[in-house]
Amino acid sequence: MGNGIIPRQVFFVKGVGMHKDRLASFESALRNAGIEKFNLVYVSSIYPPNCKIISKSEGLDQLSPGQVTFCVMSKNETNEPNRLVSAAIGLAVPNRKDRYGYISEHHAFGEKKEKSGDYAEDLAATMLATTLGIAFDSDLAWDARKKVYKASGHIFKTMNICQSAEGHKYGLWTTVLAAAVFIVE
Repeated sequence: MGNGIIPRQVFFVKGVGMHKDRLASFESALRNAGIEKFNLVYVSSIYPPNCKIISKSEGLDQLSPGQVTFCVMSKNETNEPNRLVSAAIGLAVPNRKDRYGYISEHHAFGEKKEKSGDYAEDLAATMLATTLGIAFDSDLAWDARKKVYKASGHIFKTMNICQSAEGHKYGLWTTVLAAAVFIVE
């Protein structure tokens, strides 16, 4: 096996920000999420084997300002008044801790928090299910498929975190984000 970086812990955050400048709106969302002081490196969507989910406060306590920090991030933004935006992260963890799982990103316009979060969770679980060879009917609703996935005995946990917001009524940039932030020991 390689000697690459494998995160051993992960925590989840979400945030929303508004500002007349697009970049400042994103910075405000990062501040709201509590991750503005790190150099974030976006990575794709694999949940590492033997990775432990920890609380946001535990995770932030282990990071230092300026630290290069890996994350899976979903972000969306608008400057249209009252336009609904959402950003969600979904997670699917296999029953066997020595196997990898999936983290999905989903961002949408016009979707409420629950729908966007469920979609991201469904996406992560479906990616894991196909990897594990779990048979399922893709036409089933997410709640029904979730039961099939859990009953298979191969998927231990699914979850999501989502941030939604309506665009500022006077057209300020509104940014939403959700992220899985990795801790590398």
